[in-house]
Amino acid sequence: MIRSRINTGIAVFHDVAAATFAWWFAYLLRFNFEMPQSFSDEMWRTLIWVIPLQAAVFGSFGLYRGIWRYASIADLRRILLAILVASALIPLAHSLFRIDVVIPRSILIIYPLLLLVIMGGNRLLYRLWKENLLYGNFHLRGEPVVIMGAGRAGVGLVRELEGSRDWHPVGFLDDDKSKHGKTLNGIKVLGGVDDLARWTKKLQVCQIIVAMPSASHQQRKHVIDLANQIGVKALTVPAFDDLLSGRVSVSQLREIELDDLLGRDPVQLDDAGLHQQLTGKVVLITGAGGSIGSELCRQVARFAPGKLVLFESSEFALYNIEQELRCKFPYLDIEYLAGDVRDALRVDQVFAQCKPSVVFHAAAYKHVPLMEKHNAWQAVRNNVLGTWQVATCAQNHGADKFVLISTDKAVNPTNVMGATKRMAEIVCQGLAKRAGMRFVIVRFGNVLGSNGSVIPKFREQIAKGGPITVTHPEINRFFMSIPEAAQLVMQAGYMGQGGEIFVLDMGEPVKIVDLAKDLIRLSGLNEDDIRIEFTGLRPGEKLYEEVLADNEQTLPTPHPKLRIARVRSADEEALEQLKAWIFSDVQASDEEVRQKMRQWVPEYAPTSNGH
Repeated sequence: MIRSRINTGIAVFHDVAAATFAWWFAYLLRFNFEMPQSFSDEMWRTLIWVIPLQAAVFGSFGLYRGIWRYASIADLRRILLAILVASALIPLAHSLFRIDVVIPRSILIIYPLLLLVIMGGNRLLYRLWKENLLYGNFHLRGEPVVIMGAGRAGVGLVRELEGSRDWHPVGFLDDDKSKHGKTLNGIKVLGGVDDLARWTKKLQVCQIIVAMPSASHQQRKHVIDLANQIGVKALTVPAFDDLLSGRVSVSQLREIELDDLLGRDPVQLDDAGLHQQLTGKVVLITGAGGSIGSELCRQVARFAPGKLVLFESSEFALYNIEQELRCKFPYLDIEYLAGDVRDALRVDQVFAQCKPSVVFHAAAYKHVPLMEKHNAWQAVRNNVLGTWQVATCAQNHGADKFVLISTDKAVNPTNVMGATKRMAEIVCQGLAKRAGMRFVIVRFGNVLGSNGSVIPKFREQIAKGGPITVTHPEINRFFMSIPEAAQLVMQAGYMGQGGEIFVLDMGEPVKIVDLAKDLIRLSGLNEDDIRIEFTGLRPGEKLYEEVLADNEQTLPTPHPKLRIARVRSADEEALEQLKAWIFSDVQASDEEVRQKMRQWVPEYAPTSNGH
């Protein structure tokens, strides 16, 4: 505080001295440096009231609220307006108070020009000095980097990196040919993105910064692939939504993540519709501590529900999401409830107590090999019986909408997990025929970084020095990010009118071995450092996943990333038989479970590996 006042005092003294000097020098210029004694006396007499008037105007225009080191065009504009206003007030005061002095009219033109040059120039010189630009050639500068993208983000990044000891921008690359050869913020646009190899070699650049937050994922992925091919490290600015929200600034650079390589564009949400469905409502999420469940909690919380109810069987997972949400959404009414979806009494108690309007059912066993051996009946109990318990309780307690999180593995399933999720869909399809609540089912593939997925496993293997284990060189999967999956689940939940099975556009399939290679490169290593070993397909594992958004198997919706699957409807009699089986007090063997599941899922065809 004391230092701030001292700095303000120095700034005020500087401007008063500048005004005094400008007034005196304006008279000298007016009289060709041969000022008559009479005008010299009058000049000093006018200073007695001109300077206080000038200082008062400076203060009223807020010239001392800023910091000289960050002087900008806005500060220069305020100085100009303050000088113009004061220059207009000087003759007005002279006339109004009939002050008995003669002020040459040329002084009223020369004086403001001189004062503007002195005040604005000194602030600029101070900023240049503080940012090591005035004597930049005599100081060590940051590492040279090429900025990919000469748009608002790129120009803003250069401005924020001025004087940085870490980075020294040496040029832009942008595909907009109208910008080629132009200089933006003192940095030249050297050429197009595809010229990266030539310019990095010519300028001896080892790193680039991708400043293209509003570009498509395909464009950014192309740039990152170019950087990988020529062996330069790539950093990127935050996402465009984060920049717009003010949560981060352009200069908060980050490493390239696997999400950046997926080549997927952001989800366009119907915010108005989601506000209508979620804002002020009671929303319950089962499996709230899991990868998808926890992201649903974060996304739903943004829409300010009246109450958010988290239901989770894992105490540790529930604790983790509780700690996060209490920090991020301190004013939101959130209930953290422990319990198992198979526990009918507990589930009924939760619904009776909270009366949710919207239910997102994400609780499930999802790990294919684990459910394939010795756990098949538990997969049925958790994924099918658990869905029945939650869905019927939601119906009985007046919920408006029930959204089931399903999987692409329910399409022509070859494993127990996929078959149980298809049976859960059948349960919801059957219950949807009853009056009341609307059921919506959402299928999607793998999500990057989810619990039990290959990405955390690969990262752990890289940290240990390898090798990375991949089941098969040709195995591929559809991938999307966890936030994208959660957002599309919410969008489908809003759009669904009851009984539909939505499938998400998962894009193009990705080879698992290519993911492994990308992760190795993102870790700053190469395949000589980290070996890749192939271990063979695991029990229940497919080489290729089914295409989810095939035009012959699905119908379009108004949303480009959502389609509706054409599937057979649930038979009421078969549904009652299924209910009797999943509620039976037995411990079925894996083989018995597989035989029974074919009764309700005739397309279920177990793979031979592992059986």
